[in-house]
Amino acid sequence: MLYIVGLGLGDERDITVRGLDAVRSCSKIYMEAYTSLLSLGLDPAALANLEKLYGKEITVADREMVEERVDQVLLEAADADVAFLVVGDPFGATTHTDLVVRAKKMGVQVKVIHNASVMNAIGVCGLQLYRYGETISIPFFTEEWRPDSFYKKIVNNSQLGLHTLCLLDIRVKEPTWESLARGKKVYEPPRFMTVNTAISQLLEVEEERGESAYGKDTLCIGVARLGSDDQKIVAGPMEKLLDVDFGPPLHCLIIVGETHPLEEEMLEFYKM
Repeated sequence: MLYIVGLGLGDERDITVRGLDAVRSCSKIYMEAYTSLLSLGLDPAALANLEKLYGKEITVADREMVEERVDQVLLEAADADVAFLVVGDPFGATTHTDLVVRAKKMGVQVKVIHNASVMNAIGVCGLQLYRYGETISIPFFTEEWRPDSFYKKIVNNSQLGLHTLCLLDIRVKEPTWESLARGKKVYEPPRFMTVNTAISQLLEVEEERGESAYGKDTLCIGVARLGSDDQKIVAGPMEKLLDVDFGPPLHCLIIVGETHPLEEEMLEFYKM
């Protein structure tokens, strides 16, 4: 059996009782570590906290393992119980849907154990979940690569009066372009996009595209470390959020659409 277990958003204690039972029953434990991270990160001490509570040794599964060597995990799950731990909910990223498809094609049984994710916990800011449009992802811009396909989705959401949840780029164990060209991988230091960087890039795209999807005065909400004891939520005009220090990762951003009076009351608690 392959158990795909959601860990929630805070620390090692956010796993569900059902998820903990599954983990403790498995012979091998993998933890996916590139679509998201627990607030405690992946330093050795933090990983030790997980292993102490779960009573199992954990193998960190980076992007290379999940995308290139995941069949190894599935072959193990064909003969034994294997747990694949995912921050948030198992289906918060398309990568994990692909994992289920691969497993079923190989005849491996799959059991999914759900948990809280950014997609529902974001309701804490006061905007009603059914008033969100399509969620977007914002990647880090480089000198050579400045993708803005997300812009049209924001335009569509804006025209419908819907809020837009922006998930911000995470780069963990990413090979440098130079090393790929040389055929020997050298990895970049980990990088986590901040609310500030996301807004800077968004304003740059709006200036280039000019369809008035949003602007410097558009109400936005910056969120950091959602689901943790020290989560930070600040609402204000897009330009003013540029000056807010949101602290350590992970961050996300909401572009606010049309608001209901109850939403407006809740937002008052978070305004600058």
